[in-house]
Amino acid sequence: MMSSYAKWITRVALIFLVFTMNSLSAKNEKTFIEILGVAQDAGYPQAGCYRPHCLKGWKKPEYRRSVVSLGLVDTVSKSKYLFEATPDLPEQLYQLEKIVSSEEFDLKGIFLTHAHIGHYTGLMYLGHESMGASEVPVFAMPRMSEFLRSNGPWSQLVNYKNIMLYPLQDSRPEKFSNIEVTPFSVPHREEYSEAVGFRIKGPSKTAIFIPDIDKWSRWDINISDLVKEVDYAIIDATFFDGTELPGRDMLKVPHPFVVESMDLFEKLSNEDKAKIWFIHFNHSNPLLEEGSQQSLLVRSKGFNIAKEGVRLFL
Repeated sequence: MMSSYAKWITRVALIFLVFTMNSLSAKNEKTFIEILGVAQDAGYPQAGCYRPHCLKGWKKPEYRRSVVSLGLVDTVSKSKYLFEATPDLPEQLYQLEKIVSSEEFDLKGIFLTHAHIGHYTGLMYLGHESMGASEVPVFAMPRMSEFLRSNGPWSQLVNYKNIMLYPLQDSRPEKFSNIEVTPFSVPHREEYSEAVGFRIKGPSKTAIFIPDIDKWSRWDINISDLVKEVDYAIIDATFFDGTELPGRDMLKVPHPFVVESMDLFEKLSNEDKAKIWFIHFNHSNPLLEEGSQQSLLVRSKGFNIAKEGVRLFL
């Protein structure tokens, strides 16, 4: 029979285990990613597109989608961050405001992946003609930082101290109170800046965010192995397949098609497939339509389709 001392030790151990699990759960729920936008740089519907799939969005506002962006909230340090400064920044700041008020939570930084229009032009709203913000930290790679510093109208944001530039370095973590953010280089068009993805580490879980990349085969990192290492993989799904832009040479826009990614990830376990969140949809991508055959196919294979309002706890 178990002695009284052994029973007491067992009881204490169980209490400690329950307390630890509850503490971890509570801590986990205090840090999270909020998906604020899912569309490619030009949004949905796209300017100049009046084909049936775009008309649906023009006629019914509820079908419209904002440009790809993430909010990151740390309720412990009362901090919030943005990933990307999109043309939809005013709406996305408001959505973040509804979750955590600026009266309590400071915007401690904006992380930029690269210098394509959907990923940085929203910085304009921080400027003299709009918010007149003061010293908002903007985290960007060296070429991206120099591009902003040396070219108007972005240079005015720097000169007026609406933003403060904090250059990132490839694979060097930026550590904050409850989180850690690490940029990593990805192959993509680099006309004005580098292109990066981000690894976002919270108290309990880790996510990767890769909204733009060329074909997976052009990267020197195995994306399947990377998916296994993290809890969430929020990745480029610009085009479902190669038929979306008739007459366009798709070799000049070499994003990984969703059908290619699903084939690549076919050998992953069900658990690993469930980590994947497809995002950054071109206006032509049928995954924008909730009940499309393509969206049903993606979900039937165990993958997720990013939606505004999805919350991923870290």
